[in-house]
Amino acid sequence: MIRTRFAPSPTGYLHIGGARTALFSWAYARKHGGQFILRIEDTDRERSTLEAERAILDGLEWLGLDWDEGPYYQMQRLARYREVAEQLIAAGHAYHCYASREELEAMREEQRARGEKPRYDGRWRPEPDKPLPEPPAGVTPVLRFRNPQDGSVSFHDLIKGPITVANSELDDLVLMRADGIPTYNFGVVVDDWDMGITHVIRGDDHVNNTPRQINILKALGAPIPIYAHVPMILGHDGERLSKRHGAVSVLQYRDDGYLPEALINYLARLGWGYGDAEKFDLKSFVKWFDVADVSHSAARFDQGKLTWLNQQYLKEADDGRLAELVRPFLARQGIEPDGGPALLHVVGLLKERVSTIEELADAAHIFYRQALPAAAELQDKIDAAALPALEALQTIFAIVPWDRSSLNQALKDIAKQHGLKLGQIGIPLRLMLFGTAQTPPIDLTLELLGREETLRRFDTARPLVLVQVQGAKPFGAA
Repeated sequence: MIRTRFAPSPTGYLHIGGARTALFSWAYARKHGGQFILRIEDTDRERSTLEAERAILDGLEWLGLDWDEGPYYQMQRLARYREVAEQLIAAGHAYHCYASREELEAMREEQRARGEKPRYDGRWRPEPDKPLPEPPAGVTPVLRFRNPQDGSVSFHDLIKGPITVANSELDDLVLMRADGIPTYNFGVVVDDWDMGITHVIRGDDHVNNTPRQINILKALGAPIPIYAHVPMILGHDGERLSKRHGAVSVLQYRDDGYLPEALINYLARLGWGYGDAEKFDLKSFVKWFDVADVSHSAARFDQGKLTWLNQQYLKEADDGRLAELVRPFLARQGIEPDGGPALLHVVGLLKERVSTIEELADAAHIFYRQALPAAAELQDKIDAAALPALEALQTIFAIVPWDRSSLNQALKDIAKQHGLKLGQIGIPLRLMLFGTAQTPPIDLTLELLGREETLRRFDTARPLVLVQVQGAKPFGAA
């Protein structure tokens, strides 16, 4: 059975790159009827936080990437790492190193001065006929891996192809720190072995770690997984992805009003494609996905494309779902929609005009809070000649049947009676009632707003209009 894993470190949020790696690993397991394992690599005790861990789990759940096992925590497996470390020591594949931090730094400085690549010089590595100094008193050693010095490590990366690294390029890495905490390269090897991971799909910043990990697995007699290293994601300008490109927490996209299916769809297209398909659901992605089809080149993150894709999903989304999603955004803005038109109908009217849930909430304001227009806009867009038509509209709105067809006819009739085009009363009417010249079709908008609220807004806006529109008579004046 194929078993993949996602193993984030809880030292920060779940970012775009991590989410894409999780998606590819999840999809590969689902496509092949396998299992997806979640592991939290929390051995960085200074930087790991429960807040970051919760953000990672919430981000995966929001995206719909469920896991079959886990989450496993490395800090709960320390006894197992010690057990495997003792196994390596007994087999002659690991040894204790007592070199201090100061000694190692001096060693590296000397190597740099000679123009050499800084690396551990093997001073505590046991060899035949090599005398070792007495261990210094009171010093707790680290445990180092006795890396082979001859030959090479070869593996076939499912994305990058064949990779070979000479063992002479690899020094004796630390397996266990002095405090008994495993290093990344040791912990991940033991975890992948114990958890039966068959395919390791991860970012290509780990390519250089793979030969080291393979050597440790060989020393343990453990099976070696198949590796696939996914190229990094760059910003639209080709620079390393950062916050200025939109590289924020996955949950920030949720909080900014993106739909999870839109973000999943976009992540899938970062470095992978299926023909000309731009928009597809998760089920189709799993059916089509093969990690071997992932591009060898870095992908470029385009915030505009993600927003466009989100807009397409919003247009198709269920109105009831959107109503529930938009409600918290309105609440944060101090708006309680229950006193106005049904939110279900409001989002249905507005969803094709916006790109995010946040924009949808902003657009919905016109139905729940009357905004009075700026004086300059009133002067610019309402002519005194339009006021008699507005007065007539207020009168007829009190008696006309309140449905789209009747309202539309009333607007046409009043415009004709006063020798105006529909736009000449439509824009002033929008400004008076909604504080903006841009709304959905005015007949639909009025129908949803309701007769009582429409007439109330007429009365509220009238004084401001009369003050700003020069030469106007009060509504109803002779």
